[in-house]
Amino acid sequence: MIALDQLDFEKGGGLVTVVAQDATTGAVLMVAHADRDALERTIATGEMHYRSRTRGLWHKGATSGNVQVVVSLSPDCDGDAVLARIRPAGPACHTGAVSCFGDEALGADALGVLDRTIGARAGAAVGGDAAGAAVAASSEGSRPSYTQRLLGDRNLRLKKIGEEAAELVTACADGDAGRAAEEGMDLLYHAMVALRAAGVSLDDVRRVGEGRAR
Repeated sequence: MIALDQLDFEKGGGLVTVVAQDATTGAVLMVAHADRDALERTIATGEMHYRSRTRGLWHKGATSGNVQVVVSLSPDCDGDAVLARIRPAGPACHTGAVSCFGDEALGADALGVLDRTIGARAGAAVGGDAAGAAVAASSEGSRPSYTQRLLGDRNLRLKKIGEEAAELVTACADGDAGRAAEEGMDLLYHAMVALRAAGVSLDDVRRVGEGRAR
């Protein structure tokens, strides 16, 4: 994981800076500090522990449940900072935000933003398929969005995947890069909606990709 002797704790008065990064999306979630004891506990438990100058040793998520499972710990070139790649069980920020740096820290992950939007729509359609779409529409007092319509109609969302895939194949066959990019995005969107309807998030797909990359 990390050799603690690589770290220069004395330089920071017994502490090193820890940057917590979502191992799946790459988003920077928070910055905190840790001493040797906190990092030893992190390594032993597989969950992030930090040291605060005011609250002392603390286990992230001990009270909220928003634990951070460690994927890797890497020292910087000077040994006074650590990059902690983690899998968060919930928001990193005490305000309830995903990142302490706000939505801009997540902005580079456009697909992640889209997936969270689809997830919110799926959460509204609690009844599932047509019934869920009706519930979502009535709860908002308006007609359901296109995403909600897809989530509420299995045949429609599966049909659209087939249509978008065919259009992407045609664009690629024609060598039309611009149209291929547009059709590729359309296919990704409809696939993500269908995956959400099946209970699968983009992070679930990314984890499969990580496993295959190894």
